Amino acid sequence: MRSLRDVDVKGKRVLVRVDFNVPMDKKGAIIDDTRIRASLPTIEYLIDQGARVILMSHLGRPKGKVDDAYRMDNVARQLSLLLKKEVKKCDDCIGDEVQAAVARMQPGDVLMLENVRFHPEEEKNDPEFSAQLASLGDIYVNDAFGTAHRAHASTAGVARYLPCAAGFLLEKEVQMLSKVMNSVESPRLAIVGGAKVSDKMALLENLLNRTDVIIIGGGMANTFLKAQGYDIGKSLCEDGLVDFARELLAEAEEKKVKILLPVDVVVADQFSAEAQSREAKVNEIPSDWMILDIGRETARMYKEAIKSARTIVWNGPMGVYEYEKFARGTEEVAFAIADSGAVSVVGGGDSLATIYRLGLEDKMTHISTGGGATLEFLEGKQLPGVVSCEGYH
Repeated sequence: MRSLRDVDVKGKRVLVRVDFNVPMDKKGAIIDDTRIRASLPTIEYLIDQGARVILMSHLGRPKGKVDDAYRMDNVARQLSLLLKKEVKKCDDCIGDEVQAAVARMQPGDVLMLENVRFHPEEEKNDPEFSAQLASLGDIYVNDAFGTAHRAHASTAGVARYLPCAAGFLLEKEVQMLSKVMNSVESPRLAIVGGAKVSDKMALLENLLNRTDVIIIGGGMANTFLKAQGYDIGKSLCEDGLVDFARELLAEAEEKKVKILLPVDVVVADQFSAEAQSREAKVNEIPSDWMILDIGRETARMYKEAIKSARTIVWNGPMGVYEYEKFARGTEEVAFAIADSGAVSVVGGGDSLATIYRLGLEDKMTHISTGGGATLEFLEGKQLPGVVSCEGYH
């Protein structure tokens, strides 16, 4: 990709797409500013280079209409605190007042535009709206990996009108995700969890060509257990994908990719934090109980595989981690990755929630900010917001 470092930005108007879609409480206070902090290196670099920094982002889902609950004012205030510098805020992202505000900017100034999704043209990738946004800048920088899978006006459309480059966050995301997916250092390990196989079909198929070992956990493992002929009781299962699971296992065997599935599980009499629970072998699951976590023997098996891995990518929990009694499997996997010494990349909100709760974020090589973008990248798809950065193939 064309990096921000490859572009002369001194004195230029630099239009930067950031992902400041931060979680907020009902009063509009920011709960977690991680996404804002993630783009600070790009913003601070531009300030130091004497660029005029114009930031655009979405916030929430206002559905193409102005919604006061999703205004960027609090985001701009938080960014001001982090930068220790005034960040001015516009009440729109296009129009005469915005043009005038940009014209008044001095080198090193930072301006936050209003929520781009207040305009329905944003998500439609409307060419005229894209051109209006592009008219604000001399150079376009995309630093919003979290929205890179969306072909919207602010993520892809503006790139048709301006020279473009990748910000440091976007660049790092692509480099790290590419590193684990294209690694030739064996064993290459992928850990895939979560509720549904249907959410991870393309990912699993892509991983068969890029890894040596695939660990499967969470509700999706139940479909694979059923494909192996086990009675899984009342456990979550996608019956329509049992054949897919069976075919994937056969293909993995043919390609000499080891797929590890639970050999014992934690079962419960209901889906509840107060449920009765116990461990059971996968061939001894009561017909009226359900699987909600991996068992101790499975956790040991998974940890042994993690210990020997050279590269690890993890996406998705091993069980219903939201309930303490069913969180152990996910936590043990997290601790094992932290202690592994492997190049590790973690993505997906559930996996990240566990990492942060356990304070293990500094033990991971890279924590991806992408969500859906991370998953699509790992599936092997080209992302519009990444493709828009000149030189990306």
